[in-house]
Amino acid sequence: MESLTSPTGARAEPDRQRSRQPHRLQGALFRSIGDEGRAELVVRRLVDAIHRGHLRAGERLPSESELARSFGVAPVTVREALLTLRGRGLIVTRRGRNGGSFVVDDADPLAFARDALMGTSRLALRDMGAHYSAITAAAVRLAARRADASEAGRVLHRLELLDDLDVDQQRRVLDDVLVELVSLSQSARLTREQMKLQAEFSPYLRLAAPDDAGLREQAASLADIISAVEQSDPDTAGVRTERLVADVIDALIHLQSSPTGIS
Repeated sequence: MESLTSPTGARAEPDRQRSRQPHRLQGALFRSIGDEGRAELVVRRLVDAIHRGHLRAGERLPSESELARSFGVAPVTVREALLTLRGRGLIVTRRGRNGGSFVVDDADPLAFARDALMGTSRLALRDMGAHYSAITAAAVRLAARRADASEAGRVLHRLELLDDLDVDQQRRVLDDVLVELVSLSQSARLTREQMKLQAEFSPYLRLAAPDDAGLREQAASLADIISAVEQSDPDTAGVRTERLVADVIDALIHLQSSPTGIS
């Protein structure tokens, strides 16, 4: 893994610069959250840990004070984040000597997304898609104006390695690539908002592409978006992003109306 601690302002030789990860991504993803990050980023980190299997079903989470120290936020921020996770059905809190917050025994983000989908109106689905699309497309357009082509090229290269991964790993890469792409906008606010939205929207992306064919289709659409950013074409990048999100929402609505499509 490449170093994440290289000074942002250091002037390295061109060949060494090309081999590094995008420094803007490093700054956006691997710095301390801080109180201004609010509970949503703590939620994002914990949801990611559950999705990726770092926190397994039945496992006890660190205490609120330990999480607060680790994330660099106030305990009340952690408390708010844990309340959100309980609302999503991902953790349960038990009292007593051996109490604490635990990942639920049947933690399954896809199952939760299916249940949430069936209880969501079409209007609410389209509203969620509009919110996600507005933030992502705006950031992607900005990335197309600001990012160096070599930075976009390195993000695109990650998609070329999908064939060597299993389905769960591919899904995680697609999530990461979306956030990496948005980080090239050089907007900390947009990147933080994207990280929050990705935690919420990722299970729905998986529902819309439940198999290898669906994942490849999403990866191809994402590759087209990154190519437009690499070519400094904000209009095409934005339109392709909006089309990707619209396709996902249409697929979710189809799943809702199909008696067997969401089983």
